[in-house]
Amino acid sequence: MRLILIDRDGVLNVDRPDSVRNPGELVPIPGSAAAVARLNAAGVRVAVVTNQAVVGRGIIGPDMLEQIHHRLADDLRRAGARIDAWFVCTDAPHAATARRKPGPGMLREAMDQFRIAPAETVMIGDAETDLEAALAAGCRRVLVRTGKGAATQARGIKPHLLPVAVHEDLAGAVEALLAPA
Repeated sequence: MRLILIDRDGVLNVDRPDSVRNPGELVPIPGSAAAVARLNAAGVRVAVVTNQAVVGRGIIGPDMLEQIHHRLADDLRRAGARIDAWFVCTDAPHAATARRKPGPGMLREAMDQFRIAPAETVMIGDAETDLEAALAAGCRRVLVRTGKGAATQARGIKPHLLPVAVHEDLAGAVEALLAPA
């Protein structure tokens, strides 16, 4: 494992039903920043891959999204963590391109940027779309129960998406991924 791809809402920060619309609404999930710091310390690249239709729907502008991501990066930095790259798809669902999860576009862009193969890449998300994107990109799949994760698991993970490792949160997922084999 050389690259971890992380969904934003529901994995790094609390997922809001009305979307995070400004930096003040961004609430980190406890332990998520420390988990990213553990990955950084282990020499694993970390990239965020996030759908942000809140921009495509015209609810916020690209500048506000940048401010939200700056706030998240600052929160991570205070915990000794960093994101190596951000991949954001602002497509509205009705105008989705292959970049928008469940499409694999952003995941493939990340692997191309770091020149890391799908077999060495793990996608951590809280939604079926994250798992679908990871499958399409050839990555290992991890579901966290934060955000939409518990509901995703309760609905049942579709057989074609298996195997999927399930953990309580990002901290638990990182602990398992970094555990000696």
